[in-house]
Amino acid sequence: MLKDKSIAVVVPAYNEENQINLVIDNMPDFVDKIIIVNDNSKDKTAEVVENFIKKYGKNILENKDNLDIDEKNIYTKANRITAQKNKEEIKLFPKSEQFNKNNDDKIILINNLKNTGVGGAIARGYKWCKDNNIDCTAVMAGDGQMDPNELESIVTPVVEKNIDYVKGNRFIHKSAWNVVPKIRFFGNSILSILTKIASGYWHVSDTQTGFTAISKSALNSIRLYKIYKNYGMPNDLLVRLNIAFCTIKEVEIKPVYNIGEKSKMKVWKVIPRISWLLFKSFFRRLWVKYLFRDFHPLFLLYHFSFALFIISVPYAIKILGIILSGQEANSLTILAFVFLFISSFQSLLFAMWMDITDNERLYK
Repeated sequence: MLKDKSIAVVVPAYNEENQINLVIDNMPDFVDKIIIVNDNSKDKTAEVVENFIKKYGKNILENKDNLDIDEKNIYTKANRITAQKNKEEIKLFPKSEQFNKNNDDKIILINNLKNTGVGGAIARGYKWCKDNNIDCTAVMAGDGQMDPNELESIVTPVVEKNIDYVKGNRFIHKSAWNVVPKIRFFGNSILSILTKIASGYWHVSDTQTGFTAISKSALNSIRLYKIYKNYGMPNDLLVRLNIAFCTIKEVEIKPVYNIGEKSKMKVWKVIPRISWLLFKSFFRRLWVKYLFRDFHPLFLLYHFSFALFIISVPYAIKILGIILSGQEANSLTILAFVFLFISSFQSLLFAMWMDITDNERLYK
């Protein structure tokens, strides 16, 4: 425990029989539970973890939220419904089996019966922590790319300052440009820019890092089973947390590469897929957060901008066609296009400015 708060670390693992021991062996003492989610590995990952379970023994935590709810009290009906929905929620996750007969072991092994992707594995680990009322849940990859000595700096803002979500940032470390592979640096930078716009967390960078910590309240504010199941999971999660008005903080971490890990991510395949995810997520955030939950003028400004831009496209095509044919474009047509385009651009800038201003309160 840390500051009397329970700490768990979710470790998604797929074919990590050679690396998973590095992660478990170096886990800090303040970690109460290590949740290994074996994502249907084809190697001996599960067998390696099972041996560690015997070695590490038990760690029983007090369930501080295990309160009886009076079923006859009409004022606790909402709590009863929430508790029932939480129990049924596991059915919405891909099928999995827990190796441990109970939850008393320090290491909990969950075996997914089919490969779900890194996002699906993390979501399943989150579900276990949510059900067991863990105060702070961190995520560390199963390939050993995250320094366990930095875990305390990741979880401390959640434990001490009640921050909802903390993520590591490798880009602000002085060695980033020299250590991070250039193709990954480039791809990560593109996705970080797109994620700023889509999520509303305009100050975040290094969005693809998986070294994070999340509070119990934040886990309860989102639908875990709907989290994107592949490499776009960190981006999708940021959007969902922003919609739920969760606070966020970044801490500096060092980039770690070439320690025996084998990357399973193909940058040029991932970028288009995540870009499309972020495009859809941007509009979901606008509609859910700024129309249904808490109306804001930026909702109108964004859509006004998009509408004007779409209307200006036929004028642009017409002007381009006239120029290519060697004719002189009608001044009224040009004027209409310029007016629509400038108005669209101005509306977009105002909307983005409002968006940035409104979300300042969430960045700590």
